Amino acid sequence: MDWFLVLILFLLLLWVVSLCKILYYASRVPTVSFLSKGEFIILCEDAQKRKVILVVAHPDDEAMFFSPTILYLTSKGHTVHILCLSTGNADGKGNVRKEELYHACSSLKVPRQHIKILDHPDLQDGFDNMWSSILIAKIIKEETASLGLDLLITFDSYGISGHRNHRDVHNGVCTFLCEDSQRGIEAWELLSTSIIRKYSGPMDLWLSALLASSSRGQMHCLLNEHPVKSFMAMAQHQSQWIWFRKLFVVFSSYTYVNMLRKINL
Repeated sequence: MDWFLVLILFLLLLWVVSLCKILYYASRVPTVSFLSKGEFIILCEDAQKRKVILVVAHPDDEAMFFSPTILYLTSKGHTVHILCLSTGNADGKGNVRKEELYHACSSLKVPRQHIKILDHPDLQDGFDNMWSSILIAKIIKEETASLGLDLLITFDSYGISGHRNHRDVHNGVCTFLCEDSQRGIEAWELLSTSIIRKYSGPMDLWLSALLASSSRGQMHCLLNEHPVKSFMAMAQHQSQWIWFRKLFVVFSSYTYVNMLRKINL
């Protein structure tokens, strides 16, 4: 049992050191892309800020998984739009969850007018509901064209939790990107990790930073300088704010670090 106690103490120490590392970088170098080769999202030639769209499946995806990315982008002055493809109405709380999303995004510095929430009959929340990639691609095409967006961020092929709707969003984005007219859109995906990394909290920053530093600009590790903001954003989703999600926000690596990879089709 002595070795088990030593292991627990080591992990606790590593957790504290990792969190201190994040807070240290927050105080010394605001809004850093930690140990990535080059800054995440290079400005256009005319030095204008980028117009970014985050495509998610349900209200609370933005706070539960993407808050380090959103906070990084808004702190850099980029314009962030959020396209949520459903109201999350699996339990009949779609209208409530819509309002919760607006409040959560406000705490993440994304204005209400930059949020679009769909309630399409063919894009309803549910593990057994398969979403059409062609339909999603069409919606994204219309949204990017109308808003003049030039950068897109979404789930990877596993969708972090393996939720079918998350994976369908990724497939829809890939269908959209495969169109010749959309090759000018830069796209990035949030990487899914193993369950050990997923629940390692701030400790995941070390491996994420190492992978990013060796990726030649194809991956970036974004730190959440203010993890409490993720907790506050998720707390706005009161209909979902039950005990195991509170634990998730505390222990999930996605609260502290986002590992983004460029989508190259």
